[in-house]
Amino acid sequence: MSAADSIPCRLLLEDGSVFEGQSIGTPGTTAGEVVFSTSMTGYQEMLSDPSYAGQMLTLTYPLIGNYGCSEERLESRGAQFAGFVIRELCEAPSHWASTGSLGDFLRASGVVGIQGIDTRALTRRLRASGVMMGLLTTELDAEEAARRLQAAPSYDSQDFVRQVSAPEPYEWPADPDAGGPPLHVALIDCGVKFNIMRCLAVYGVRTTVLPCDTPAEAVLEREPDGIAFSPGPGDPAHLGGIVETARRLIDAGRPVFGICLGNQIVGKAFGAETFKLPFGHRGGNHPVKDLATERVYITSQNHGYAVRPEGLEDAGLEVSHVNLNDGTVEGLRHRELPVFTIQYHPEAHPGPQDSHYLFERFVKAMRGEGR
Repeated sequence: MSAADSIPCRLLLEDGSVFEGQSIGTPGTTAGEVVFSTSMTGYQEMLSDPSYAGQMLTLTYPLIGNYGCSEERLESRGAQFAGFVIRELCEAPSHWASTGSLGDFLRASGVVGIQGIDTRALTRRLRASGVMMGLLTTELDAEEAARRLQAAPSYDSQDFVRQVSAPEPYEWPADPDAGGPPLHVALIDCGVKFNIMRCLAVYGVRTTVLPCDTPAEAVLEREPDGIAFSPGPGDPAHLGGIVETARRLIDAGRPVFGICLGNQIVGKAFGAETFKLPFGHRGGNHPVKDLATERVYITSQNHGYAVRPEGLEDAGLEVSHVNLNDGTVEGLRHRELPVFTIQYHPEAHPGPQDSHYLFERFVKAMRGEGR
């Protein structure tokens, strides 16, 4: 779409701020929680990450879309977010694997987006005031848009996990070239990214992906060697049933691995509390310290809630990782049971292989080789 053909679009925030720009994607109106990510690349992986359900993703890097899009970069069945906010869309991408432009992907996915606004000013506002609800529109005047935003349900009030979870179980095969005895993981899908299964497959793991409301008894009937709880969107306070399932599966004694939202679910299964971060951790440059080795990892993150460390020791848990920016919990480990979690995304290939030791630890636990 040329500049002459561009459609005006505006972004309204609940604090009354208004940003005027041009439409990218599909014309229309959408509301969601406005968040930002500092990642410079990986836009298609972020846009197909179910953890962004109900949110408008703002990218801080100024030029987005220069290497196009392809089916192989999708991390779920398609676009998962409420809206897309950038400074400038690249209209002429160049990459050998590209099969289309980002603009084409947005339009095919029915996504409402905006370009041409000062994303630095927007990010500074979110950093100062915290994330907030917003509305994108190409069709409403400012007054009607403000009324629509005020009537929109808040992000915290909604259960997005059941919107993004797989409706039916499905299988992800192990890599046929992987060595060692075959293993089987039951993964509770709270908003899983495909790369988690890819990472497990490298170690000879076959994964059965199960809907988030699968009862513990039905999980155990599949006789898995280990159980994983996936990342996902929203406030874990809405997930009482899944937390109870986690509690029962932990009691069954099989190795358990929780990632991102899975970290919070496992923490709550042991009685921990969670809280909302002011503006969340999103991007590819968050420093995390492994307390056992004192090694610092630069990690990929996408979460708006965190586990409170108070009371964990009474439940047999210990904090295994901490965020060096704000000291929040980035991982948990049980002192006796084969249960451990991580708050960041090892499957996002930060490093790019630095965090694969977490998948190796899970595989060793399933093989009875320690934790």
